Amino acid sequence: MSEPIIELVDLTKKYGEKTAVNQLNLSIHKGEIFGLLGPNGAGKSTTILMMIGLSEPTSGLVKVCGFNSTRQPMMVKKRVGYLPDDVGFYDELSARDNLIYTARLNRIPAIEAAVRADLLLERVGLGQAKRQKAGTFSRGMRQRLGLADVLIKRPEIIILDEPTLGIDPEGVREFLDLIRTLSRDEGLTVLLSSHHLHQVQQICDRVGIFVQGRLIAQGTIESLSRELFAGEPLVIEVEAAALTNEMEEAVRGIEHVLRVEREGQRLRLGCAQDVSSQVAHTLVQQGAALTGLSKKQYGLDEIYHRYFEGSDSDEGEGSRMGASRAKAARKGI
Repeated sequence: MSEPIIELVDLTKKYGEKTAVNQLNLSIHKGEIFGLLGPNGAGKSTTILMMIGLSEPTSGLVKVCGFNSTRQPMMVKKRVGYLPDDVGFYDELSARDNLIYTARLNRIPAIEAAVRADLLLERVGLGQAKRQKAGTFSRGMRQRLGLADVLIKRPEIIILDEPTLGIDPEGVREFLDLIRTLSRDEGLTVLLSSHHLHQVQQICDRVGIFVQGRLIAQGTIESLSRELFAGEPLVIEVEAAALTNEMEEAVRGIEHVLRVEREGQRLRLGCAQDVSSQVAHTLVQQGAALTGLSKKQYGLDEIYHRYFEGSDSDEGEGSRMGASRAKAARKGI
């Protein structure tokens, strides 16, 4: 595998006695969509601030695109686009003028800035609203404009911090589709910080789960499910009329069926793989009359709640500091 485009080594951030991020180790590769998942105060925003050089770690190393974020923050900011949860624009300026302003701050020549702005506004679905004042935009439109604003300097990495807060379901779907398309078509690396489980599962190649400043698990949904649910990432439930003990034993003998529980005329199977067709075939061969068969694969919701059920905390100091610094990060200065 290629050299990581983002690499965190024993990354730690303390605010007095409070440890916001605790010895974090993480590698993200080019073109990956990686989800940072965890409750408020888990350390996600603090980690992002250290990645983009807006907060210095207490100890450890951050490398982004081969540059040390602490020692070479300007080199990192040139290559990273950051979209915070609440994007600040000049409301009296049009969408197009806001983008051109950001481009000029990033030393893009005026003519090229105008061309990029027009192309990006079309790309994010705001072509018809490019001369409309940003102050009149809905939350969803502002996030689309924010994405265009992030992309104006053609970054290698985009970091999205709770980008879908306050957007209606259809707007969320369109926004996530746009992110996926950008990543796949242009090779963009995307870091998505969120606590919206369905959205993270829908778009991310891998996820990292944060709790109390620690990254306690990382991997694909499938690998985390296998690890967390004792090798039984799939549950199959089957109902059959006149279910016998012999039928139950025949099902137990199917490869990848790890556990069988019986309740009346219903069997609940814990499986390592999807063997629903084999289960149905076996029962029919045994003379059973199937009345129902369903399957459920453990997803991010079950994984998340296994770790976090009952946890609740407030955003830490790192997040509060992040709000005041978001505009500087967005402009790359």
